Amino acid sequence: MRHGHSLANQEGRIISAPPRGLVAFGLSPHGRAQLDALLADWRWAEPQRILHSDFRRTTETAERVAAHFGLTLAAEPRLRERYFGEFEGHSDARYAEVWARDARDPARCQDGVEPVTQVAARMRSVLDELERRHRGETILLVSHGDPLQILLTALQERALSRHREREPLAPASVTPLLASR
Repeated sequence: MRHGHSLANQEGRIISAPPRGLVAFGLSPHGRAQLDALLADWRWAEPQRILHSDFRRTTETAERVAAHFGLTLAAEPRLRERYFGEFEGHSDARYAEVWARDARDPARCQDGVEPVTQVAARMRSVLDELERRHRGETILLVSHGDPLQILLTALQERALSRHREREPLAPASVTPLLASR
């Protein structure tokens, strides 16, 4: 699940550094309303466990879902936002520059931006661990748009340079995955 619409989305700002993302830029009023509507019309399997990025926007999203289902939740730092380095705090219009570089070389680190290959590896490590330890459970992961796009691309075994060719994940959207056999 991608977090609900956040104050960073509302302001059109890139917030990817833990010092800012952990304590500020939680859900916007629109994001809270999105989650209320989503939970009122939940169409997916009921989660038995919730893991979330420890950023404020994902924590607030996970808390609302956990309260709805009467679950506890666990922070998982590997589900954090992709770090956008020198673009931190800038307009989200700057994402296009990073994504154009990703398409040329997903392993390259430039301007301190976390490489796509590194994001894929940390996100995939969460899934691999969950499949070993919690096979058969329905687990909701709450993360961020870019890391989830990258993870879904990796799971489809597509070139990571193509992660932006996927339909962007909307705030407060759920993408079901089935465990590998």
